[in-house]
Amino acid sequence: MSDHDHDARPAFDEASWNKRYQSSARVWSGNPNPQLVAEVADLAPGRALDVGCGEGADAIWLARQGWEVVAADISGVALERAAQHARDLDPVAFARIEWRHTDLLVDPPEADSFDLVSAQFMQLPPRPRTRLFSALVQSVKTGGTLLVVGHHPTDLTAGVPRPQMPELFYSADQIATLLDDRWTVVVEEARPRTAATAQGDEVTIHDAVLRATRGPVAASTS
Repeated sequence: MSDHDHDARPAFDEASWNKRYQSSARVWSGNPNPQLVAEVADLAPGRALDVGCGEGADAIWLARQGWEVVAADISGVALERAAQHARDLDPVAFARIEWRHTDLLVDPPEADSFDLVSAQFMQLPPRPRTRLFSALVQSVKTGGTLLVVGHHPTDLTAGVPRPQMPELFYSADQIATLLDDRWTVVVEEARPRTAATAQGDEVTIHDAVLRATRGPVAASTS
């Protein structure tokens, strides 16, 4: 997914996402999500998982920073488009990206495998969202970073195009409840940025931003 969403009722299966990508030559902006850039620019590159990579802008940006990237998406159409874009834009970055066609709810990522897990605007209903994010938490290596960015509930009244389904929206502290005491929360906030309404007016919206680092298991005191 991306930092740009629409007000149609969303669907979550591969056929619906393929249809959406086939309906337009480009669905997203082509730019990396701003909170990813803000939060990851200071991290040493390692192995990253880009969850719901869409047309590949985040994965390409990460690869150009030196990350080895697993770019996962449910849509085969999106992955083909993303791979072609990466190949055309930067062959060196392209070589650092594994394009993974998968539904992470069905086939969760490997545990303890990534130095960075980035989930940008995965707007799922509460039950599958909890399942997905819980699996993502487990996939982060000790010393690694989890970055979750989502549309904050206040966006529903901000005047920007959003599906009128409050259950799809969440705050950073809601996601933080999935973390145990091995984790250190670095950022937990509703971060403002500007966006345009359907009429072209500029308004302030908020992204739910959670950045956390996984530490080692605490030694027993018994």
